[in-house]
Amino acid sequence: MNQSDNWPSRPLKFACVASVLTLVACSSAPPVRDTSTLPAPRELASRLSLEQAHDVTIYAISLVGTPYRFGGNTPEGGFDCSGLIGHVYKTRGDLAMPRTVARLQDAGQSVPPDSLRSGDLVLFSQRGEPTHAGIYVGANRFVHAPSTGGEVRLESLTSKHWAAQQIAFRRP
Repeated sequence: MNQSDNWPSRPLKFACVASVLTLVACSSAPPVRDTSTLPAPRELASRLSLEQAHDVTIYAISLVGTPYRFGGNTPEGGFDCSGLIGHVYKTRGDLAMPRTVARLQDAGQSVPPDSLRSGDLVLFSQRGEPTHAGIYVGANRFVHAPSTGGEVRLESLTSKHWAAQQIAFRRP
């Protein structure tokens, strides 16, 4: 497939990116409250700058629609979940990520849900075993490469399926 074959989908991808960024910007403002007596929040360390985290997010969203392929790690050949993560972080964050979901569990540091930012990892497990991973893009949504026959998609963490999973967040 050449670049011109993709042209009709580019405006759709741009609209999707713009919509998600608007949702992130609109949904990220915390409620106004008096914080003068609260301790300063601990800033979580990251190997990615805020700009790189946003680049990771935008690029991940642009890959929505790429076919799933077990072991895949390129836009041309398709992605599995850890291949998508590895490709996106390497391409936009110059950061090498572990190649398996089991190893992604230890990448970076744990992030509490109230400290999430776009570009963080979303890790799913069942009965304590890691099963899947994606990239958080804001507004309770994430990009991931689902199972065989699917394609990279943007989904809500609050959907019935994902909300039933054990969810952890990591910041590379």
